[in-house]
Amino acid sequence: MAIEVLWVSATHDELIDKAVALGNRHTRTLGLMTPPAYRKMADDGGLVAAVEADELVGYALFGLPKRSPHIRLAHLCVSEDHRGKGIARRLVEAISKQYPQRLGIKAKCRRDYELSGMWTSLGFVPRGEVRGRGRGGEILDGWWLDLGHPDLFADVESDAQLTVAVDHGVFADLRGLAERSDPEESRAMEAGWMTDLVELVHTPQLVHQIRDVTDTAERQHQRSALNGLRQLTPDPSAVAERRSELVRAVARSSGHLTVDAELHRCLQYIAETSCAGLQVLATRDSQLSRLADIAWEVARVRVVSPATVTLHVDELRQAQVYRPADLMGTEFRSSAVAAGGEGELIAFFRQSGHDDGSAFAERLRSLSEGTIAWRRELLRDGEGRPVALYAWALDGRTLIVPVLRTARHRLEQTLARQLLFLLKRLGRDCGAEIVRITDPHPSDVAKEAARDDGFFEHGGRLIALLVNVCGTAAGVEAVAGGLAREVTVETTSLQAGMPAEVAALVERAWWPAKVIDSELPSFLVPIKPRWSTELFNVPAMLIPRSDVLGISREHVYYRSSGRRGVSVPARLLWYVSEGKSPVEGQMVMGSSRLDEVFIDTPDSLFSKFEHLGVYGRAEVQEAADASGRAMALRFSDTEIFPKPVTLRRLTSLARELGLAWSPSSLISLSKIKNELFQAIYQEGHRTT
Repeated sequence: MAIEVLWVSATHDELIDKAVALGNRHTRTLGLMTPPAYRKMADDGGLVAAVEADELVGYALFGLPKRSPHIRLAHLCVSEDHRGKGIARRLVEAISKQYPQRLGIKAKCRRDYELSGMWTSLGFVPRGEVRGRGRGGEILDGWWLDLGHPDLFADVESDAQLTVAVDHGVFADLRGLAERSDPEESRAMEAGWMTDLVELVHTPQLVHQIRDVTDTAERQHQRSALNGLRQLTPDPSAVAERRSELVRAVARSSGHLTVDAELHRCLQYIAETSCAGLQVLATRDSQLSRLADIAWEVARVRVVSPATVTLHVDELRQAQVYRPADLMGTEFRSSAVAAGGEGELIAFFRQSGHDDGSAFAERLRSLSEGTIAWRRELLRDGEGRPVALYAWALDGRTLIVPVLRTARHRLEQTLARQLLFLLKRLGRDCGAEIVRITDPHPSDVAKEAARDDGFFEHGGRLIALLVNVCGTAAGVEAVAGGLAREVTVETTSLQAGMPAEVAALVERAWWPAKVIDSELPSFLVPIKPRWSTELFNVPAMLIPRSDVLGISREHVYYRSSGRRGVSVPARLLWYVSEGKSPVEGQMVMGSSRLDEVFIDTPDSLFSKFEHLGVYGRAEVQEAADASGRAMALRFSDTEIFPKPVTLRRLTSLARELGLAWSPSSLISLSKIKNELFQAIYQEGHRTT
């Protein structure tokens, strides 16, 4: 019988069950994967099966990260009696054909399995190695299959990991310390494909529980098993205060919870996780799970099952890495570094093992001298503690950044991402075409964020190209190529008709570039002045809003779910639909990149996107339509036009292009021609 390759959806229960059974027979080389993970990936389009005479003989299970341009291969499995028939190749080819817009396929495989010949024969090339998170800490090789798109952007992805605190029960599962049902749910968090996505840590409460184990041999065994899990030790006084807040919340709740020693143990886990700056606590404890709502409302900790971590790792990761909502209500302030104040900054910004304190201070002092007018900027939190430090100056068409440091802080990753986009916007406003970070030891978090933002390493420096072109692929490539030659690196060729995903990646890495002759679509979004003021400060508030929100680079906008023809990724133009005067409304005021669209209940959407701020639960509920559902648009890297485009001018531009146009198109979200996007964008940035 011929072997048939089939795409499996979440409704194909029998095929999914067969894939689970086949995978379970090969867990030694595949790693653990729970049945819900198979179903979730199938539902997302990530399960393809090879079938012969109704028998499943192989399958590939993979993820399609929303914020990354690649395919993440979790399982590639062929039954032993059908190997050597080219089934693995057909599965990989099916994935490549189904998702040609992705840059490539990533996989990880333990080196001691000695399968490099197989990966090489399938066209994969080795790309780095990492140490696994299992008990043995085995080395995993990284493998990459290129799908033929511009390779300059293959590494545009953050190395930031989702950091998850575990309780004693999950710890016991991971280390095989107790006879419990379904320990595989916990152990799946250590699967090879998740190695560089998740870091598992523990807090002091886990150590206390181990201390209370009565059997001496078992207690010593558990203590030794802690090796490999990093311990985070938050400030005890902050933990005690947070625990008291949780106790009061329990007393006010209607959940009929008994305040006893067991409850205090659970609350201690939540308090320590919160005060360690984490948002995710993994548990299978029913008592701890019952506290999930209180944990989130009081401590902003998500108490979740290990399965939730595995199934939603990308969403949880993003919410942990970038949380501008947590900046709201705080009093971050920026100021110049005062002369003579350099010594104070050593303890916060020296890089351990790299910067000698006095040398770092001397380098800072040197930036206040000489012929170059360096700007030295320091960001402090509400308590006056330094949290970010950067210096910059314009050298011709290059923005030089000799210092870029972030201090240990619960919002360090958020601040780093915002500062990098601030530097890009600053460079563009100054007429720069290159941003060059020359700090020899930028903070690790800043380096991770820079990689995700299109910076590349060259000559020991982090470099970003600012390609200020809204035009064809050839036009964007010509400017980018010229800039790349200036910094002595090779650029990449761009083709007209690029897939939307690739074009979006080009526009993100070479911001503010816009590739008009690509498949990346453009939409016009009407927004009322009330919300455009909240999101963009257009029209401007009478009372200045927080500068911290002003530099937020990601937001979410909620609207009725009625119009559902929005594709992702895409470009957005924001049309302020009404106003008390012509200067407040009926104008296109800026553009953004659309990253995600979700349609769900207001509560679900609010829970998913609360970390991005601005909207409360009531406002999200207000956006719901008669079906009880709303649409959430998550967008990023907004550009406010120096010159808003009026409705009259918008109509004129459409007519000049020979496009059928009516102001009635502005009543709801609508797709527009990329040529019209280009005309509006260029008009908004016109200086004459």
